Amino acid sequence: MPAAQIRVWHVYPETGLLQQRATQGIARLAAESIAARGAFRIVLAGGNTPRAIYERLRDIRTAWQSWHIYFGDERCLPSDHAERNSAMASEAWLAHVDIPATQIHVIPAELGAEEAARQYALSIESVQMFDLVLLGLGADGHTASLFPGQNFRPDLRQPAVQAVHQSPKPPAERVTLSAWRLGEARRVWYLVTGADKAPAVRKWRGGEHIPAAEIKPADGVDIWVDAAAFG
Repeated sequence: MPAAQIRVWHVYPETGLLQQRATQGIARLAAESIAARGAFRIVLAGGNTPRAIYERLRDIRTAWQSWHIYFGDERCLPSDHAERNSAMASEAWLAHVDIPATQIHVIPAELGAEEAARQYALSIESVQMFDLVLLGLGADGHTASLFPGQNFRPDLRQPAVQAVHQSPKPPAERVTLSAWRLGEARRVWYLVTGADKAPAVRKWRGGEHIPAAEIKPADGVDIWVDAAAFG
């Protein structure tokens, strides 16, 4: 039997408080990781909830030179397209702080799903464990670009980075870290807000095998959720 996902739910009465506490938590983990290992390796998610947190991260006091940025998934669009996760993160946060450009590892999804997946697998090959993986939750239960009905199970035979050709959400062509690779992390945090996510949260809490339930780091996952999404 595959291992069950260990979950800790952090429920906040309103979204702003969740964003504030998550920002503080990221700053704390960064300080701990830099003190222990000399670096903080974080995987970013797309979406509106992470964006608000990224904007808050501009103002924290930290050793930006020790941060290393990665992305959990990306849309196959031009590199400067507004719907790219990397473009959003840059506009909201990364362009405003002093992280060295060589330490911001963007998925080259403009090259097409297959080539981008190949190149990004090489980019993350030397990273044994991420310090923190941030993920969202779609209304259908998807996370990163791992969608229901697709091969999202945490199977080590899957490549670390996968090309996605038939995403049910446009654009159809995407690149995503696989479920097992997203789970190779010291911490995995989901950021979930809004009443539209409540049906997916109910499925997850009820034990359904939605894609978000298949990320299984050794220490479990933390789900930061507002009251509207928790139901």
